[in-house]
Amino acid sequence: MQGQDVDSASSRFACKRLLFAGLALSALTACASGGGHHRGPQAGRGVGVLLPLTGTNAHLGQEMLTATRMAMNSPTSPSLDVHDTAAPGATAATAAQAAVTAGDGLILGPLTTDDTARAATIVTAAHIPMLAFTSDMSVAQPGVWTLGIAPEQQVRRMVLAARQQGRQHFVAFLPDNRLGRALGQALQQVCEENGLQSPQIMFHDSTQASILTGLKTLSAFETRASAVVQPDATTQPAPDAQAAPKVDATVDPANPDGAPAPSASDQPAPSPAPAAAPEFPAPPFDALLLGDTGLQLGMVINALGETHVDSTHVQIMGPGLWGAFANKLSALQGAWYAAPDPATRQTFVQQFMARYHHMPTPLADLTYDSAALVKALDQARPAGSPNGYSVQALTRPEGFGGVDGAFGFLENGKTRRDLAVFQILPSGGSRIVIPPAGKLRRSAN
Repeated sequence: MQGQDVDSASSRFACKRLLFAGLALSALTACASGGGHHRGPQAGRGVGVLLPLTGTNAHLGQEMLTATRMAMNSPTSPSLDVHDTAAPGATAATAAQAAVTAGDGLILGPLTTDDTARAATIVTAAHIPMLAFTSDMSVAQPGVWTLGIAPEQQVRRMVLAARQQGRQHFVAFLPDNRLGRALGQALQQVCEENGLQSPQIMFHDSTQASILTGLKTLSAFETRASAVVQPDATTQPAPDAQAAPKVDATVDPANPDGAPAPSASDQPAPSPAPAAAPEFPAPPFDALLLGDTGLQLGMVINALGETHVDSTHVQIMGPGLWGAFANKLSALQGAWYAAPDPATRQTFVQQFMARYHHMPTPLADLTYDSAALVKALDQARPAGSPNGYSVQALTRPEGFGGVDGAFGFLENGKTRRDLAVFQILPSGGSRIVIPPAGKLRRSAN
């Protein structure tokens, strides 16, 4: 996910405020390069936060830290033990080790897939749960959960919805990149779990020719084209003379002189109606998962038109990234993508803007949710318990309410999300056609 651009003047002002807040907080807490501080009797209740607070992602990390502190606005909230994963000489692994040494009972972060993999080695050995901010579920494992909205969650939501509408034959036509591979793997897994036929998954490169060739193969275009019956002009039935209008020769308003009116045989024969275009047979699937964005998506849309694959017979589905430019996707009318209901985010956005005078990035949602989760668990902590961050507490069946909707965790490291299904409109833009379920399933999400 990418941060949103803001007006340059307000951005500089916001950056200074975030930077000063981060520097002040860093002076009071340990950073990865300096080691974490021990808490004595509070050991186990502290919460480690691993974020890039310097370097190229400093602005993003500082904003995420701001959202974390915003959620923990109670004097009784656990203390935050902040570690900079981008400090000179620091890594995500050293930051995680500092949090472990400090006695933290839960780790929030780090940000990226690679940093999560490095930190996970440290925290799992110490039996400390970690909530990372990546959307790559390949690094999830027991004790390590990913909070980002993952391709697997999106695919699961759409496949189950399509199945309820009678779709049975799923295929995927995907870019050969990290997102495409994740979407393909998710489709394979979800179909297998739900007793559906194993989907055909095809990856393509970035040229229009290869995209068209691949989609022709996937949709059995040549076979379908050979089955089209072309109309034969010689077999068109002649106009029915009996159907021509009868003319009364004694009353002709167009002939005031009383001359005999022309007979029906004198009238020009009506032109036969043009033959309807032959209907192209449907492709051998009724649900198609795409994964392209940008210029490559335009190439895919062109190829869909040439191969006669459209929403008439096929439910087209795509990644949640489509939501960012849905107003440009009228050519994909009827297609789906799965994403959070934006209405659930409005309160957080309004509160954040009132304090910091700019829109929060989507990644700030994740840190706010993780901190709100910590606050909720700490308030529910049994008396005498060192902390409320046990696996049992984290994997409670009802899950947690979040800025982007309900979410929850399973013991195997999977994260559940309650997403809505959006449909692309004929004029562009989208609307929710299947709202969030309102509750989390206990399936292996």
